[in-house]
Amino acid sequence: MDAVQGTLDELGTPLSDVTFVVFDLETTGGSPAEHAITEIGAVKVRAGEVLGEFSTLVDPGGPIPPFISVLTGITDAMVVAAPRIEAVLPSFLEFIRGTTLVAHNAGFDTRFVKAACAAHGYPPPANPVVDTVDLARRVLTRDETPNAKLGTLARFFRSPAEPCHRALQDARATVHVLHGLIERAGSFQVHTLEELKSFVRAPTPEQQRKRHLAESVPHAPGVYLFEDERGEVLYIGKSTNLRNRVRSYFTAGETRPRIREMIGIAERVRHIVCATALEAEVRELRLIGGAKPRYNRRSRFPERVVWLKLTQEPFPRLSIVRELKDDGAAYLGPFGSTRAADDARIALHEAVPLRQCTQPISLRTRRAACVLHEMGRCGAPCEGKESPADYAVHAANARRAMTDDASPVLAAVTARMERLSLEQRYEEASVDRDRLAAFVRTAARMQRLSAITRIPQLVAASPAFDGGWDIHVVRYGRLAAAGVMPRGAHPTPFVESLVATAEAVIPGPGPVHAASAEETECILRWLESPGVRLVEVDGEWSLPAHGAARHKARIDLAYRPLVAPRSREGRPLT
Repeated sequence: MDAVQGTLDELGTPLSDVTFVVFDLETTGGSPAEHAITEIGAVKVRAGEVLGEFSTLVDPGGPIPPFISVLTGITDAMVVAAPRIEAVLPSFLEFIRGTTLVAHNAGFDTRFVKAACAAHGYPPPANPVVDTVDLARRVLTRDETPNAKLGTLARFFRSPAEPCHRALQDARATVHVLHGLIERAGSFQVHTLEELKSFVRAPTPEQQRKRHLAESVPHAPGVYLFEDERGEVLYIGKSTNLRNRVRSYFTAGETRPRIREMIGIAERVRHIVCATALEAEVRELRLIGGAKPRYNRRSRFPERVVWLKLTQEPFPRLSIVRELKDDGAAYLGPFGSTRAADDARIALHEAVPLRQCTQPISLRTRRAACVLHEMGRCGAPCEGKESPADYAVHAANARRAMTDDASPVLAAVTARMERLSLEQRYEEASVDRDRLAAFVRTAARMQRLSAITRIPQLVAASPAFDGGWDIHVVRYGRLAAAGVMPRGAHPTPFVESLVATAEAVIPGPGPVHAASAEETECILRWLESPGVRLVEVDGEWSLPAHGAARHKARIDLAYRPLVAPRSREGRPLT
């Protein structure tokens, strides 16, 4: 048989013929939705030769946070005369046209570029992308480099350009890292761009060797647990199809470094079949919270939440606590951190002049007032200048703001923000915005959770894919039972049987007493999904008429990009 010569497309593009644009961005933060680009640096290279460079500062349209200025050295004064992103973007898109993009942690930089394109009416770049982080993890061992940070790799490959959190300098350093990594990849018979892209995505030998672990897993909804040889749980996940999901961990599609590392340790996969997808989601949360697997990032420590408490004493104050007690006190939460709780406390203090000292004050206490009294922010009950009856009004207002109407807090903090903005103290105003957001979002979340956690029993159903019904029993915000009623079955005896065998749930203190906040929110998302029908509600399910939820949309709007989308010609898109 005559040999057939491969086409150029089949052979691929030799890496020596590929034009790379290695680029880096500096920004005001980590979210394209909330932050902006402050600097772009890019280097165009082919076959080891630098063809050109692109570098410019960018006016982000707002103040640069101080810690960002400390990190990058880019200050407000440096960008005040710089062009806006809408002026820079066309030139940058032209510079990268027809090239392969390279960045260190490319997902971060490409997200900002795509967000800028979307905001100004440009299609997102369709360029191939190479991430030097992913490539480094494939060709370097932990013995050679302890991590894949740009500074570590630049030192390893002896780059003459030292990374310094400035865009062009970091791009130059990444060029040297890229060349070193490509040289290493050559030893794996990687010589074309297509081979380079597939090499980064290829399953590891451990993934290929352990594909048999998925063979005994059924095609059913449920939870899966990866375990090591000692039976320690390494990772927990859920799926509507356990077999397909577990098999995906042993394919090229699974590129997460931590998960690939976990696969190398895993020796077995245990599974728990669940009746419904909601049951699987809830079981996953409970198992992660109990076992705390080291390769799970989320939901490992549900007990580490904190609460803002209005104490029960003659002159109540706001205290951050970790435990809910059945003591009649008002609580706001849960908060993921003490800092978030403190932000909410400061916002509430702006609206209500509660005392901020921590010492107990009785009706007979007499001591000198602090500076807050002189500032008009406390009535000085410690000096007897404010009677218990007058102070009780403040405590009642605080309780109402925490559990019912957040309007006074919104009004007070908004007024302060407006005053700071008029004085051009924008950074302080943004801090107050974050504090207000912490209060309003948590109050809205707590009111939403409390609405269902006070219901002794709720039964609801949603259509199943085979014509039956997924039915769940919820008690005090906790999933107590789940089942699938077959198509054509009579609902009354099925529901009665499911309720009779449901878990007994004992109510406790606080807004979330029978389950974690995450579990109750999973249930709420299911209840609010299309097609769900209420079968039975013991009590009433309602939110406060003047609750914090009505202010949440306004708060969320403050975190959206300030630049309106524009067409390529610069006209606003409507």
